[in-house]
Amino acid sequence: MHRTVRWANAAGTGLEHLALGPSPGGFTAESMVIGEDEGVRFALRYRLEVDAGWRVRSLAAACPGGPELRLTADGEGHWQQDGAALPELDGCIDVDISATPFTNTLPVRRLALAEGAAQAIRVAYIPVPGLRPHAMRQRYTRLGAARYLYESVESGFRAELPLDADGLVEDYPGLFRRLAG
Repeated sequence: MHRTVRWANAAGTGLEHLALGPSPGGFTAESMVIGEDEGVRFALRYRLEVDAGWRVRSLAAACPGGPELRLTADGEGHWQQDGAALPELDGCIDVDISATPFTNTLPVRRLALAEGAAQAIRVAYIPVPGLRPHAMRQRYTRLGAARYLYESVESGFRAELPLDADGLVEDYPGLFRRLAG
């Protein structure tokens, strides 16, 4: 799969450009996001390596002039940062970067739920611009062939996500909308 996708945030203050392509043993996603969160402007560059089962194996993220983050994972829920174990992320297979709808694709593709099925998961949540990871509980429910319900178990936030044939978000109500790709 080779894809170039762009999303705009709903507020009209941000844009993401993502390139997704094959890599040895899986896929690589590289992206640049320019946005704003609660009045704080940021830029974010990230690179995700996922294996053929869509399990995250590495994340490199940086906010120019701000924090950087490098994580590696074994694909079984164990994470490291700079060679040190991160037990607080144990059990997390996926990441959720707050500034992008792309990371919803990871559990959608990995779980491959049957229509009507739901799965609760723990993800490594990465807030932007702070880039301080922590575990978060989420639930995905497949509503139809190309529609999922995303739920943040802790906050109660819910959103129905229409997806394209590759599992990429087309519209994230109130947060992001697809511009191209």
